[in-house]
Amino acid sequence: MITIIRRAFLPLVLLIALSPSLLFAAEKSSATILVKDALTAPGQPATIEARLVSRRLMLIAALGGELLELVVDGNVVAKALTGGDGRAFLPYTSKAQGLAPVHVRIVNSPRVEQAEGQANFAVWEKRQPILMIELSSLFDEPAPSRVPSLGMGMESERKPMPEAADELRKLTQFYYKVIYAVTSSVGIDGFQKSAEARDWLKQHKFPTGYVLTLPADPNALGAKIDELHAAGWKTAKVGIGRSKAFAEAFLQRRLEVIMVPEPARGDVPRKAKVAKDWKEVRKKL
Repeated sequence: MITIIRRAFLPLVLLIALSPSLLFAAEKSSATILVKDALTAPGQPATIEARLVSRRLMLIAALGGELLELVVDGNVVAKALTGGDGRAFLPYTSKAQGLAPVHVRIVNSPRVEQAEGQANFAVWEKRQPILMIELSSLFDEPAPSRVPSLGMGMESERKPMPEAADELRKLTQFYYKVIYAVTSSVGIDGFQKSAEARDWLKQHKFPTGYVLTLPADPNALGAKIDELHAAGWKTAKVGIGRSKAFAEAFLQRRLEVIMVPEPARGDVPRKAKVAKDWKEVRKKL
């Protein structure tokens, strides 16, 4: 009798060993939705870009063929399927001015657990003055090497420069809109970088703005400035940054730039303004 049971059980053991996924056939995968910020003018269409990824068994993989929906003020305003790379493009047009959170969530799925991501949706008049801030110009001295990098030159324990949040709040309270520029490293996902930047800015109480992620290309910032100007955002003509490359992208287009904190001698391009700290920045504008 025991021999018969063993013979009947053996094929099942082999089947499970060869196809371990059968054990999880009825189990849904956990997933994360990452969303990039978007910028538009009142009444003009915009596209919210989201990416659905699975984080099962310590692996990160894109999930295609899933339906996502865009939620604004509690209302579903768009739906789109994710492609093979996990990305979905959700169109939306708003007449309301301002900067508001938008949410992207997965519609009932038989294979993926419920998930939701959030981003900022900026609807600004094109005549409003815009400050473009290099995110690294907000950081205090580099964090110790023992702190693991989060991929964008920003560490989880890195602190902001003294007075940076307060001074930037004064600049944006009644006048400037703010774009935070973040440059990706090679092989680092721009969606993750955008989410990390928003979390860091919120944690340290910086004004909410539009987080712009740029590829690891020295010409990417200049190309983006040109793109904004061609689209009518001609008031994006002042930059505050830390790196020489950031400053040169503005100076090459005869735009104003302020470097903070004061760089080492020889790292200041000609015609760039310099501020030793954020309290000096307003005096330079």
